[in-house]
Amino acid sequence: MTTDDDGPAAPFGRALCAMVTPFTESGALDLDGARRLAGRLVSRGCDGLVLSGTTGESPTTTDAEKAALVTAVREAVGDRAALVAGVGTADTRHTVELALAAEKAGADGLLVVAPYYSRPPQDALEAHFREVADASGLPVMVYDIPGRTGTRVEPDTLVRLAGHPRIVAVKDCAYDLLGTQKVLSRTGLAYYAGCDEQVLALYAVGAAGYVSTVANVAPDLFRAVLDAFDAGDTGRAALLQRRAIPLIESMMAAGLPGTVTAKALLGALGLPAGPVRAPLRPADRETTAGLLAAYEELAVHTGQFQA
Repeated sequence: MTTDDDGPAAPFGRALCAMVTPFTESGALDLDGARRLAGRLVSRGCDGLVLSGTTGESPTTTDAEKAALVTAVREAVGDRAALVAGVGTADTRHTVELALAAEKAGADGLLVVAPYYSRPPQDALEAHFREVADASGLPVMVYDIPGRTGTRVEPDTLVRLAGHPRIVAVKDCAYDLLGTQKVLSRTGLAYYAGCDEQVLALYAVGAAGYVSTVANVAPDLFRAVLDAFDAGDTGRAALLQRRAIPLIESMMAAGLPGTVTAKALLGALGLPAGPVRAPLRPADRETTAGLLAAYEELAVHTGQFQA
């Protein structure tokens, strides 16, 4: 995989949402809600959806639910968006099984997080990603989020992994701008900002796009940032990114997981979400009101992003 003169390759699109997994009030998988939410996200600017990632509560959904979710969302969006299925677990064998199931269900790519808890050294980590990539015909997005997994996918490891024909992208939540640029300068890996506050910064140094949790409620927000940047209006791109900060902070940096805040705000907007699964707990009324206020303030300042 290589870049070209027109900009970085974007194997899964540019504007990706880390979609929540809607549940019914009783806690069951809500496939109709997932179809409706996915359709809204794609119609409002997302050209890719990441299913069963961190925001999608992958640790608490079953293998069968993960496959059913891919099938349902594919039915809803057809070929209008790439579907990237989260298949990462702490067990290489289980990850391979999920990868094969996702391929069968109709996914376009795989999101593979570094195995958590066991904290494998870099050579074992590299072998894990290669085994998963070898197992199916789908391209792989490596998910580097050491704050959750306890293990960094080091830049040198990513450089080596870039030689695998099906390892094509990175979801970057490492907060290491130097390391990111080292890999960008030495490989053709497509980088996707996994932290909403870094969307414009990483795009400006050559990232392909983003995988956003905030996009669940404002799917056109960061798409507008990228579009402004691509049009040469870097001032507007920066303005939109800055105006998004209160909502980003309230959703992603206020002490609750993004899954919890995204579902609370989606529910307040009358959109499919439902409850979170334990051990997560729902946002309280005061927190939800604050989220809604931040969302409405952004809508007023931009004139966009209405429910």
